[in-house]
Amino acid sequence: MFRVFAAAALCCCAWHPIAAQPAPLRTLQAIHALSNADASRHPLVDFEATVTYYRPEYGNLFVQDGGSAIYVVYEAGKPLAIGDRIRIRGLMRPSFRPIVENAKVTLLHHGELPRAAAASYEQLIRFQRDAMRVSVRGVVRGADLVHWGDTQKVILELSMDGGYVKAVIESMEIEKTRGMVDAAVEVTGVAAGTFDGKMDVTGIEIATSSMADVRVLKPAGQSPESLPVTPMSDILGVYRLEDERQRIHVRGVITYSMPGSAVVLQSGPQSIWVATESEVPLHLGHLADATGLPNLNDGFLSLSYGKVTEAEGGAPANPVPATWENLDSGAHVLDLVSVEGRVVTSIRQSMHDEFVLVSDGNLFSAVFQHPEMKEGIGAQPMKAIAAGSRVRVTGICVLAGSDPADVAEPFKILMRSTDDIALIEPPSPLNVRNLLAAVSTLVVLVILVLTRSWLIERRVRRQTAAGARIELQRSRILEDINGTRPLVEIVREITELVSARLEGAPCWCQIIDGAQVGDKPATLGARRPMEAPIPGRSGSPLGTLSVAMEAGSQGGERETEALLMGTELATLAIETRRLYSDLLHRSEFDQLTDLFNRFSLEGQLEKLIERAREDASIFGLIYLDLDDFKQVNDIYGHSAGDSYLYQISQRMKKQLRGGDILARLGGDEFAVLVPNIRSRAEAEEIAQRIERCFDEPIALDGELLRGSASVGLAVYPEDAATGDDLLRHADAAMYVMKHRRAQSPA
Repeated sequence: MFRVFAAAALCCCAWHPIAAQPAPLRTLQAIHALSNADASRHPLVDFEATVTYYRPEYGNLFVQDGGSAIYVVYEAGKPLAIGDRIRIRGLMRPSFRPIVENAKVTLLHHGELPRAAAASYEQLIRFQRDAMRVSVRGVVRGADLVHWGDTQKVILELSMDGGYVKAVIESMEIEKTRGMVDAAVEVTGVAAGTFDGKMDVTGIEIATSSMADVRVLKPAGQSPESLPVTPMSDILGVYRLEDERQRIHVRGVITYSMPGSAVVLQSGPQSIWVATESEVPLHLGHLADATGLPNLNDGFLSLSYGKVTEAEGGAPANPVPATWENLDSGAHVLDLVSVEGRVVTSIRQSMHDEFVLVSDGNLFSAVFQHPEMKEGIGAQPMKAIAAGSRVRVTGICVLAGSDPADVAEPFKILMRSTDDIALIEPPSPLNVRNLLAAVSTLVVLVILVLTRSWLIERRVRRQTAAGARIELQRSRILEDINGTRPLVEIVREITELVSARLEGAPCWCQIIDGAQVGDKPATLGARRPMEAPIPGRSGSPLGTLSVAMEAGSQGGERETEALLMGTELATLAIETRRLYSDLLHRSEFDQLTDLFNRFSLEGQLEKLIERAREDASIFGLIYLDLDDFKQVNDIYGHSAGDSYLYQISQRMKKQLRGGDILARLGGDEFAVLVPNIRSRAEAEEIAQRIERCFDEPIALDGELLRGSASVGLAVYPEDAATGDDLLRHADAAMYVMKHRRAQSPA
């Protein structure tokens, strides 16, 4: 909730004074009587209350007076202490419930905190204690020290009668939670909701300032570490989730670790996934003990609310050599495996690198999750593996979805490091680059053959000036084919060459699904028409080449040779240009959405920078990442995901102006170049239009899906002066928004 309110405050409309303002509301009771419709008129408030919670780094402030409490958007960094009695003057605005913005705060004195009201889960989830200082009771299911923005906090997962809540404690004293797992506790703090980007409730948090606000009511009957070790084979084969509150203890070798997310332990042929928010680094190959609550996850048993302790001993697990069929069977889920395949493509995402591979005619993905980066240090460069290379991938086999071509892809490989993908064999010479080289070689060979033919024919006809001009014209056509002259002009030259060979007979060319080029008579009259197909390598003709001979002339070898020469030149010209056009389009446009790709965007960005330097103008760069797009793929499949991406791209295009440039950078990431602006506000308005285009649901296979996007903005030259720095600034701004949306309480 804290992050959502803070971000929303930045986008609020400016307050414009209105004549004859009504008297301000002076009590929290009167303010609580306002509806969102009332708050949208921005009434004035002027009241006293006590600070119950304050996060100066975000400017999030909770205050309470008697039995009423409210959230206040306050300037970040200002000194306030919990228990301070303050006077607040500001405006109301709508949110999940009305809140105070543009707050001016005056410190009156330091006083007593309001008495904490006992709260049940039912009261919390119905927001009957929203923003109030409360005390809650529950059983601790998880206790971890996690990163929260630029700080670290203790997070307690509490199981209450009715559901789970999260206690967020402004403390790094994780050692004080020792022995709290499975203990009954009472936590005192401010009740707040967590929300997604559409202000839909996603959970409840209790925000408190110190571990002193946590009181143990009943110690755990048995510490997790003292539980008997349960063999993994018994968990996977016997356990039936009859009691989800029963914590178990397992032991195994660490085969995968992603701090703040999960750990995989392996014991003999068995493996188990342990979900944990702990960010303590662990070492692959070390023995570890894990405790947690059994949970069914994508069809296999796992531990949630896990606590992992590294122990002495152990040895690195050897990966099991596997084939696509072995992994497809599900027999190696969560095992450390190695599998070979050829790289189809590689994709650099902001949070991970993904290699798409094909093995035995089937696709799968190998993913390396970027470790959390320190401030100012970006992700290490993606390992360079050329498409078509044969590689060996080592990692943990997990369940997945399906690929964009709707081909089964029931698993993916989680790599532990970039060393887990090893080159076995370089790519086959049959690739696009070599194909272009082959085409160029073929063109050169054709030129050489035709040039040799021209030399021989020139020796035979060197006494004829007209013959020399014809050969010179053919040579020029070959040079134009290998150059940049427009195709229609080259084809016109070919018809003129054939006409010259046949003593001025009209010649024209009809290109299939294209233009008619040349000198076709309005009526043939007594002329004798001749035509020859222009052959294509695919078998289908590319068009026809026709001549109209004088009446009474007899067809002979000269006419046949002239048409053959013309059709050969036309084939070479048409196919060379079509191949070049197709390759050019593929290099500049995304194949799914037909938007510009990352390569094109970077080129356009450099052009805009050059132009802005010359005329001292500004422009904006908007970076977008679709929220929770993975859920669309996981639930509906990648075919539906592709349809979702295409519909979203069409919506976003409609929000842009004529000169704006929309590009898909890869996966669910997009960017927009916004030239011709006079201020940052114009770029922000376009960014807001793009965000609002997600308001209407998207129809997919009879389902209505609601989406959203995290947006970051950078303005040249205010935020950065180079293309790379602009992209990094916009990407960082977007991830600040996404990170806060995902982790900060609303």
